[in-house]
Amino acid sequence: MPVTAKPYPVVLLLEGRRVLVVGGGAVAASKVIGLLGAGAVVHVVAREVLPDVRALPVTWDERPYRPGEVAGYRYVVACTDDPSVNRQVFEDGEAAGIWVNAADDPSHCSVTLPARLDRGNLLVTVSTSGHSPALSGWLRDRLAEQLGPEHDTLLDLLADAREALAARGLSRPVADWRAALDSGMLDDIRAGRLAEATERLHAALGLDQGILPESS
Repeated sequence: MPVTAKPYPVVLLLEGRRVLVVGGGAVAASKVIGLLGAGAVVHVVAREVLPDVRALPVTWDERPYRPGEVAGYRYVVACTDDPSVNRQVFEDGEAAGIWVNAADDPSHCSVTLPARLDRGNLLVTVSTSGHSPALSGWLRDRLAEQLGPEHDTLLDLLADAREALAARGLSRPVADWRAALDSGMLDDIRAGRLAEATERLHAALGLDQGILPESS
């Protein structure tokens, strides 16, 4: 299916949801590892399921893909070395209303996968709408040089502050969060001065006061 419009970016919440991977080779193993990291319940179907896949906490059937068996899954990945099988999986997904990613075959995808950079709970993705995975990966690596573990610590502090505000039934405007982020707190985190970073954050949000004014 040719891409005629910009994709709509989403993050799939797959924890506890059934995912089918059609293919049992090295590409399938890498896809399965990512899916397991998202908490998915993965079943693999392939003519040959290699030991690297069998060793993972998945169920598997070593047989050809059966037309229509995408039904009952929330998400499907096709990564066989047979384009006709990948196409069949995609067409079945379209018929059943199930999202399908076909590895290295954007014309038979209803989902394309971005290059991803994980920093704990911080997830940054780069997509070229399937046009150039090489460029996505290159840009991801450039971003990796700028984003370190301190950004995950920053995220934790922001999340704690958000919970503290919510506990008081309050919120803060975006401008206050931006002021906190521009306050130098990231430099404090890099230098190991977490108390000082927290003080900057609380001051910007009014959490250092006994009673916060209501946000407009």
